[in-house]
Amino acid sequence: MIYSRSAEYAIRAFVHLAQVPEGKYAMVKNIAEQEKIPAHFLAKILQQLARKGLLRSSKGPTGGFAMRVDPGEVRLLDIVEALDGLAPFQQCASGLAECNDDMPCSMHDSWVALRSRIMDYLGRNTIADLVKALELKKKSIALATKRKAKRVASAKRA
Repeated sequence: MIYSRSAEYAIRAFVHLAQVPEGKYAMVKNIAEQEKIPAHFLAKILQQLARKGLLRSSKGPTGGFAMRVDPGEVRLLDIVEALDGLAPFQQCASGLAECNDDMPCSMHDSWVALRSRIMDYLGRNTIADLVKALELKKKSIALATKRKAKRVASAKRA
């Protein structure tokens, strides 16, 4: 895993929240149930992200959490940085205290290249990108299911 379980859960929750109509809030228990995330853990994560300014929260029977900014403006890096910080990506992959371009460990060059690609991916992709990809995947699955049902029906008639 390239980031913590908290960041993973937060990204999944953000994808869920991006699909909630504007002006509406989603309750933690509903997000947790649909995303298969422990509700108590998710509540703490979302509260932390609300304090960081990425989410809005509202108490009461119609309350919950909502996106504070447009999903196209929330990069995956923003979420990972808010929860995990960026220190894990800047540490030596071998765990050495002293590792840099002048005194590299055996994994230094490959880790620098991989770290750069990870940071680029997290910085380039937004919640809106994930929502779009999820919608495309759902359409593809629905189409494949429909085609399979037609093949099964044709085979039964034959």
